[in-house]
Amino acid sequence: MQLVVARIGRAHGIKGEVTVEVRTDEPESRLAPGAVLATDPPRPQPLTIERGRVHSGRLLLRFEGVQDRSAAEALRNTLLIAEVDPDEQPEDPDEFYDHQLIDLDVVTRDGASVGRIEEVAHPPGQDLLVVKREDGSEALIPFVTEIVPEVDLEAQRVVIEPPPGLLEEPGPREKEQRETEDGGR
Repeated sequence: MQLVVARIGRAHGIKGEVTVEVRTDEPESRLAPGAVLATDPPRPQPLTIERGRVHSGRLLLRFEGVQDRSAAEALRNTLLIAEVDPDEQPEDPDEFYDHQLIDLDVVTRDGASVGRIEEVAHPPGQDLLVVKREDGSEALIPFVTEIVPEVDLEAQRVVIEPPPGLLEEPGPREKEQRETEDGGR
């Protein structure tokens, strides 16, 4: 099974290094020198990490065969993908791979059905569970312990404690106000 472990950012310096946005809780093993990673969009050859270092709080990587800034810049926004055993589990019991969460039922603490997890989004800040609701709409649930206190893989469900307003559709007045604030977008 394939797992996205990072996204390549901008080139750093003139010797082929790139910044990376880490998308794994195990960067020391997944992004170590010698790691061979597939890419999206695909490249003729996978990328092999030559070396890595942290600079100003950001991980920098250099790949074999990428020797200058132009070659590094051509990799920008490429996803790095590791091949993972489907039965492998994260070391921390409170961590989950995206594929483990997709298709789990989402219920509130009192047992009310919310929907099913369709995707796990990774915007800056925090991960979001994208939940397809029973009425066909979508709910975005911040994947934080305060809101998602329980993930039960055996029972195939996630229990949430949504704060007020998280699951309610905005009324006509709120929709109109948002459109006005967004300039009609």
